[in-house]
Amino acid sequence: MKNRWIALYVENQVGVLAKVSGLFSGKSYNLQSLTVGTTEDETVSRMTICVTSDDITFEQIKKQLNRMVEVIKVIDLTDMPIHMKEILFAKVKNCSVADKAELFQIAQVFQVEVSDIGTDSVLLECKMTERRNNELIDLLRSKFQQIEIVRGGGVAIESISTSCAGRSEYFRLSHQQKTT
Repeated sequence: MKNRWIALYVENQVGVLAKVSGLFSGKSYNLQSLTVGTTEDETVSRMTICVTSDDITFEQIKKQLNRMVEVIKVIDLTDMPIHMKEILFAKVKNCSVADKAELFQIAQVFQVEVSDIGTDSVLLECKMTERRNNELIDLLRSKFQQIEIVRGGGVAIESISTSCAGRSEYFRLSHQQKTT
């Protein structure tokens, strides 16, 4: 069992989300994450789905999704190089002045934003990978007693370049723009 990522291009119509999520619940597949948004084409939405499954079950899921009339395209992102982020809010309550100072240091180390601050609370906003968000949560739980966590679903997109040559090309082009 492992986390699998799927990108679905679907018709942007009422009820499509319910049909797709119904397929998962009807077959007792557990969704870890599901996000939906319109694409550059307003008639098409893109769903990013994370599901935990074994190889055989995952193949069944992809086949069932491909059979749905509203599904335009299914992309298995699991073994592809991707860029993935999820949004996370972490509210730490009952903070002392020392706690707030420590939270500001944690925010700097993790490169997260302090979105709000009150007399005894701090709200952190994170847009990182699931793994990095989990590391932040573990750290906060180890240091603070009252934490409220809200997570959004992950979004993922295929990488443009997987090679060092591609990254070198990016840096070469960005350097050219600065010198011209």
